Amino acid sequence: MCLGIPGKLVELLGGTPPMGVADFGGVRREICLAYAPDAGLGDYVIVHVGFAISVVDEREAARTLAVIQAIPGGLDEISG
Repeated sequence: MCLGIPGKLVELLGGTPPMGVADFGGVRREICLAYAPDAGLGDYVIVHVGFAISVVDEREAARTLAVIQAIPGGLDEISG
């Protein structure tokens, strides 16, 4: 099963490929933006294995993140 986690894009790092920093409910990780080139600061992106794969609206991101946080250890892989 593949799992994409919504995160808020809080920093653009530039580079080739383009990189950024996403916030996942308080946990921040560097991500690759090559597959979501239209993502901008403040956008919510779905991240799978370190790659932003799509932009989603804030409401959907919040709903998905709430479900993941409700699972015991749901964000362990991100915060580890």
